[in-house]
Amino acid sequence: MKYKFIDEIKSDVMFEAYGKNLKEVFANAAEAMFSVICQLDKVKAKEAEEFEVKGEDAESLMINWLQSLIAIVDVEEKFFSKFEIVKIDETCLRAKCYGESIRPELGGTVVKAVTMYKYKFEKNEKGYKVRVSLDI
Repeated sequence: MKYKFIDEIKSDVMFEAYGKNLKEVFANAAEAMFSVICQLDKVKAKEAEEFEVKGEDAESLMINWLQSLIAIVDVEEKFFSKFEIVKIDETCLRAKCYGESIRPELGGTVVKAVTMYKYKFEKNEKGYKVRVSLDI
């Protein structure tokens, strides 16, 4: 399982994303968030955008990663459907995101921000798990 949504809160959206390594959990978290922002199955991987994100540790890197993606939606008006983590360590990631320009028929729910509400990033025996709450 890549991710699942948690019905714990009514005004926001919460999900858990999983991965056997850092690359996988970061890609799956982005996919989970974009499944809220847009209709993933309709967004074509027409254009690639590569960028780098930094953080103090893996926990802050995840928040910075997701916030950076929200900023791209807001500023560059793009939806993404495929996420390739090119390089990652505990404090920096380089990623290629594939998608296309926003069109109304691709839209989902507007995500304003990632919140710290019940945020949790952990390594376990299966790999990594992150719990994220999105302000919508």
